[in-house]
Amino acid sequence: MNQAEAGTLKQNNHRVPQEKMAPSDILLRKIQYHSPIDGADVAAIRRLRCEIREFVAGEEFIRQGDKPKAAAIVVEGIMARYHSLRSGARQYLTLHYPGDWPDAQGLFLQHMDHSVCAMGRALVCSIAHEPLMKTFEERPTIGFAVWRETLIDAAIFRESITNNASRHGMARIAHFFCEQFHRAKFAGLADANSCPLPLTQTQLGEMLGMSLVSINRHLQALRQTKAADHRAGRLLIRSWSKLAALGEFDPGYLHQIVPPGRS
Repeated sequence: MNQAEAGTLKQNNHRVPQEKMAPSDILLRKIQYHSPIDGADVAAIRRLRCEIREFVAGEEFIRQGDKPKAAAIVVEGIMARYHSLRSGARQYLTLHYPGDWPDAQGLFLQHMDHSVCAMGRALVCSIAHEPLMKTFEERPTIGFAVWRETLIDAAIFRESITNNASRHGMARIAHFFCEQFHRAKFAGLADANSCPLPLTQTQLGEMLGMSLVSINRHLQALRQTKAADHRAGRLLIRSWSKLAALGEFDPGYLHQIVPPGRS
C-alpha cells in the first residue's frame, strides 16, 4: 500500500501530497504502538491496495444500516462514529485520528450499527475486505494487531460510558479534553500545548450527553481554572496537570506503548 497505489482522490481530483507520509506508514506507526510485527508483516501491509478518499465536514464514509465492503483507516484529519436517533439527533461515540480503524468491526458484521463521518476535512484510506481478510489468513500477526485495535476501541467506549455517567459538568469535559489531546499527540497532530478538535459546542454536547446550555456554562468554568480552552475548533492546554486532575484522567485504558527507540 504505497502512494503510487493510492491513486487519485475520489472527490475533487486532488492528489495526496507527496511530502506527507504514505497511508501504509501511518497505519504501521499506529499498529507498532501496541503490537510487535516483523518485516514480512510490514511488507504485507505495504502490498495492500488503498483507495484514498477526501471528505468534508459532516460527510459520511458509511451509514448506520449499510453493508460494509471496505475498511477505513484515517490518513488525515479526524473522523467520528455516531448513532442516529429517530428524532434526527446524534449521539457521537468516539473520535478517530490518523492510523485509527473507525469501522474495523465491519469486517465481521453484516450491517453497520453506527455511522462514520468526517469532523472537518479528512482523508481516508479504504481497503476492500476480501484482500484484507486474505492478508489476515496469511499473516495472522496483522490480524491480531487489528483485533487489538478493536479491543482498544472497546476500552475507550467503556471509559466514555463511565465519563458520561459518573462525572459531572466540568470534570466530564476535562476528561474528554485530556483523552483527545493524548490521542492527538500519539497521532502526530498535537504541538506542545494544543491540537485540532473540530467540534462545535452542540457536537460536544452530543458527545458528552449534555445540553448546549450546560456545555457553554461548564466551558466557561473550565476557562476560569486556566487549565484548558476550546475555541474555533482547537483545544488549548494551559495546565496539563490541572486538567488531568480535574478530569481524573489516567491514560492506561488507551494502551499506547511507545516502542523502544521511539519518542
